[in-house]
Amino acid sequence: MSAFRMGSWVSLLGFYWVLMELWSIGAACPASCSCSGTRIACVDQDPERSINAFPVLQSEIEMDNITDIYIANQSRFSSINDKDLHYYRNLTNLTVTNSRLTYVSRLAFQNNLRLQYLNLKDNNLSSLSWRIFRHLNISNLILSGNPLHCSCENMWMKLRLDEGVDPQDLKCIAEGGRRKPLSSLNLPHCVVPMATLNVSKVTELEGSDMKLTCNTSGAPSPELIWNMAPLVSYYKIETSGQVSELHLHNLSSLDNNCRISCSAENIVGQHESSVVLDIRFPPNISKLMDAYQDHHWCIPFSVSGNPKPELHWLLNDLPVTEGLYIFTKIHDFSDKEYHGCLQLDSPTHINNGPYTLLASNEHGRDQKTVYAHFMRDPFEGGTVTEPLYYDPTTEDTPIGPPDDRVAVYVVVGIAAVAFMGFLLMLVILKFGGNSKFGIKGASSVISNDDDSASPLHHVSNGSNTPSSSEIGPDAVIIGMTKIPVIENPQYFRSNNMLKSDTFVQHIKRHNIVLKRELGEGAFGKVFLAECYNLSPELDKILVAVKTLKEASENARKDFHREAELLTNLQHEHIVTFYGVCVESDPLIMVFEYMKHGDLNKFLRAHGPDSVMMGDGPTNRPVELTQSQMLHIAQQIAAGMVYLASQHFVHRDLATRNCLVGENLLVKIGDFGMSRDVYSTDYYRVSVGGHTMLPIRWMPPESIMYRKFTTESDVWSLGVVLWEIFTYGKQPWYQLSNNEVIECITQGRVLQRPRTCPKEVYDLMLGCWQREPHMRHHIKDIHTLLLNLAKASPVYLDILG
Repeated sequence: MSAFRMGSWVSLLGFYWVLMELWSIGAACPASCSCSGTRIACVDQDPERSINAFPVLQSEIEMDNITDIYIANQSRFSSINDKDLHYYRNLTNLTVTNSRLTYVSRLAFQNNLRLQYLNLKDNNLSSLSWRIFRHLNISNLILSGNPLHCSCENMWMKLRLDEGVDPQDLKCIAEGGRRKPLSSLNLPHCVVPMATLNVSKVTELEGSDMKLTCNTSGAPSPELIWNMAPLVSYYKIETSGQVSELHLHNLSSLDNNCRISCSAENIVGQHESSVVLDIRFPPNISKLMDAYQDHHWCIPFSVSGNPKPELHWLLNDLPVTEGLYIFTKIHDFSDKEYHGCLQLDSPTHINNGPYTLLASNEHGRDQKTVYAHFMRDPFEGGTVTEPLYYDPTTEDTPIGPPDDRVAVYVVVGIAAVAFMGFLLMLVILKFGGNSKFGIKGASSVISNDDDSASPLHHVSNGSNTPSSSEIGPDAVIIGMTKIPVIENPQYFRSNNMLKSDTFVQHIKRHNIVLKRELGEGAFGKVFLAECYNLSPELDKILVAVKTLKEASENARKDFHREAELLTNLQHEHIVTFYGVCVESDPLIMVFEYMKHGDLNKFLRAHGPDSVMMGDGPTNRPVELTQSQMLHIAQQIAAGMVYLASQHFVHRDLATRNCLVGENLLVKIGDFGMSRDVYSTDYYRVSVGGHTMLPIRWMPPESIMYRKFTTESDVWSLGVVLWEIFTYGKQPWYQLSNNEVIECITQGRVLQRPRTCPKEVYDLMLGCWQREPHMRHHIKDIHTLLLNLAKASPVYLDILG
């Protein structure tokens, strides 16, 4: 009976929260409007109840969920201003009709990148600039029923009609008040601008100089603008009237394939002319790594050069003859380099030795050498022509080999005994919870080893050790303090929080083509792959493919649960999850590919110690600036705001679990590789165990009481900020694991990094308050970082 009453209370409580949610949405909705989770409609014709601006809901999250706004018959609705739609980021359809709309700001839709349908029919608009819509992909724009002027500013509408886009009956008011079809508008002083470059193709040698000339025309006289990616080469622009010259000096190979465009803009429209730089330069082998075994053996390399270099291999200074079993394979071209392998099918000891890669083109050559070892020489100590054993019945039979054979038998016998002893010890450890050996299976202590990846060892029975009945199955003992063990998932969300209608996209296995391995973790491997038929705009796209190594029933359940969880995460700063492939083993998850890899490596590669961290002599990369660090930080904070809004707790936020894409785009994402690649960042619980603790990123309550909340994620975010401003250093890198736990639990915090502004360090300290409720709110952190980033403009030349 009590269980029945408890269930009734839970049901009533759930119903109460649903009512409160609906009330909160309705509380900010004007009386003349109706508001739902995704739509706002204001159609009341009562002038007294008319609205004069878009409704502002109670929270940004509610406005972020709105996809459709419909406004009609509002006599006081006269303008759409810069910030009116700022928080309606997912707005897809907008209708403002039969109202008194007279003005639309040029920046009205700057934050509504998903807007596709715009209906402004039957209002009081006399003109509308084409610049309002230049950044949008509007598929349907309705403007009929407005008193449009037959002016130059509206000529772009006529050109749109001429192209057959948005067929509609548009009329304009000419001098004298006469209305005529906009399609017949002809104004001699309104001419679409044109921009013309003096060359259609540029081919130059690295280190040379060149000049591009752009001529423009149009009426009124257009503005001339050069558009280019951040160039490494030095350049200077000289403009006189409608002619502009771009002078490029000492051309850099890093600018190869860069697109340079010249555009002309006026009130009528825009035109652009562009050229791609073809800069010729000799080959450079930036990477030649040790051989590793996948489906085949691979010696990976990365090489650049223009024209594409010819590649040849030497083994022991002799040419390698390529064929069916040994051949060079280029997997992809990215970061202006060719990435590939010397692929070997079932190599033997004969293939061991120094491999030299020769890269050459008409402008020069480069070479690098790496030693590859595939298997031990079975004839080591003799020659291939000598028999392994001699026939004892022949003459001149040596005495040595039979004795050697007996020795081999003895060694094998000893090994077998040792193996049986090892199995017996495993059985004792597994089932001897309170045996005479005094080992407790559930309790452990942190080792005194100074190695930061040291495992947790078992505690023998003693008077000071809590009994097994006092300690849960996942507990760890530090001194006399019981510390629960976390399972360290990528994200944590209770099962009842998952949406019941979650649809996970299934991808056919034949649409996935693996290119090369990106990394390996406890779960399996991550590959760079091409995925076909995933995007309607592209035939194929690059993706990151995560495989599941273990195919047990529990692993499969976790796999499907994680897929449902990730499907519900959709945000510009969370790595995009495309779907799964479950046709056969191994099970596969398909994610967005972030070309610059994890943020920790990126920070180290663009820090003061980048040369020390690199493999061999390389060009020193550009160091990250303070403004770029702030830009990175505010993006991670934005992703965490979203996770918090979705009631997700990450539990393992760190730079190693963030990824970097083009133009310094940073997203939160974890393929699980960090468990192996960054093993020193984690504790491994018990010898041979799988539980890993990111102790250096955890607050006291997570270490001691197994408590994980949004506030514990805020603590981790503070540590992430510290990582960013130290160019990827490990927190508490000078301390052992034991010392780190002691520091955190006693209230000590990380010191201010040398490059860190005081405002950011104050923010870190606010994240590291001992009491969770005293820590900064995640939204406040994002707002402060965003303001600091805006105050310091970001120049994205860091990626070349």
